[in-house]
Amino acid sequence: QVQLVESGGGLVQAGGSLRLSCAASGRSFSTYTMGWFRQAPGKEREFVASIRWSDGYTYYADSVKGRFTISRDIAKNTVYLQMNNLKPEDTAVYYCNADPRYSGSPWYWGQGTQVTVSS
Repeated sequence: QVQLVESGGGLVQAGGSLRLSCAASGRSFSTYTMGWFRQAPGKEREFVASIRWSDGYTYYADSVKGRFTISRDIAKNTVYLQMNNLKPEDTAVYYCNADPRYSGSPWYWGQGTQVTVSS
């Protein structure tokens, strides 16, 4: 059982930066893959970035590659998403995700944090 709480969303102008945080609690997620997804109004939830907790391996969606950086703080059980050079199309609710990577095991989701990028 893992609980995820996002924070750090807000309103920012295009070209600006935000850092999202996802605080995780519960059983050990040392074998999990943690990630960020986002969902804009009227659109499907889409993958943004992920990080493997065990070794820090990262993977990014093409749309954010070079602008966003996912990282983890092991001591704080926290995953971050540093978002630089934000664009209006980045506007969405951002959700933290935990994937146990075990067959039949459900994903865990946070409640989301709103990111709005104005032009």
